[in-house]
Amino acid sequence: MTDIYETQAPDYRIDGFEAATERIEEDFFSVTLSGDMFVPLAEHHSADGRDSYLLFYDRAAIWDAPGTAQYVAFHLTRDVEQRTFAFEYERAPVVPLAQNWLIRRGCPPEDAVPTSNYGPRPADALTSRLEDLLRSNPGGRYEVIDHHTDNPGSFDFGTEVRTLVHDSHPASARAPYRLFLEETAKDFRSYTVREGAFTSVEAADAWAMDRDAPLPMAPAPESAHRAPAARTRSPLAGTAGLAVPPTPVTAPRPALLSVPRSGRGAR
Repeated sequence: MTDIYETQAPDYRIDGFEAATERIEEDFFSVTLSGDMFVPLAEHHSADGRDSYLLFYDRAAIWDAPGTAQYVAFHLTRDVEQRTFAFEYERAPVVPLAQNWLIRRGCPPEDAVPTSNYGPRPADALTSRLEDLLRSNPGGRYEVIDHHTDNPGSFDFGTEVRTLVHDSHPASARAPYRLFLEETAKDFRSYTVREGAFTSVEAADAWAMDRDAPLPMAPAPESAHRAPAARTRSPLAGTAGLAVPPTPVTAPRPALLSVPRSGRGAR
């Protein structure tokens, strides 16, 4: 049986290229220092060789600061005449947000879809509809404010990702702060996404801390402009497929404290 950790190395396609500046070289080295822990999920390389779009699951994120997002999206640009490259990247808490970031930078939507058949699948139609909304972000209605990934690194628990956004859609005016709650079953076969509606960041934060009431559900989502959807998530989301789970991260479940992290290669 093939070990699903025996994945291909990231295909940056920069052999024969140099970083356009010393700062870009330093940034690229820093971001890819643990690149052997990146699991390639999706990629697209333009026919002219100038652009590459890459989506990874970062297996090392579980050992980073608690709450660290586990998906990394890259956009590499090349000057094929000067043989130089630059890049930008984004850490994203969930696959649809990483896909949206890539698509907004020119990646064909169909090529942002993870190609692996491993990993948990959406448990129901509502999960898929909410992911479609995050992926397409129609009219730029969602602005990510905060997120937190809770991966205990154990087969005894599933994972939980909380993504807090501000929804500028007029229909959400009374409760514009939306908490997208992604919960993966402890057997890692399926996951659900639900949308909570809050009047303020503080209210969403208090709910995440206390959990003394069910998630205040938002109205059923309108049909999104559907981009090709990723119907299978990361091949290694949580600890799916691991023969031995990683060392558990034992930390109290905080509210939405971690700040979204992004990077830009200097140009």
